[in-house]
Amino acid sequence: MIRNTLESIAGISIYPIFSFVLFFTFFAGMLIWVFRQEKTYIQQHGELPLNDSQPLNPEYHDTETR
Repeated sequence: MIRNTLESIAGISIYPIFSFVLFFTFFAGMLIWVFRQEKTYIQQHGELPLNDSQPLNPEYHDTETR
């Protein structure tokens, strides 16, 4: 029933193509961004969940309220 309804809509075939192009563009952009990053940046952000001694942004880290 849903398939018959979607097939009767004029111009509906562009949406799967648009979705694929949007996904592929985003995925390719993220791959390019990741491979262009410096290793120290990736390593620093990879260690953040394990490092409790230093906050991410010390300017906004308020220890007096805790």
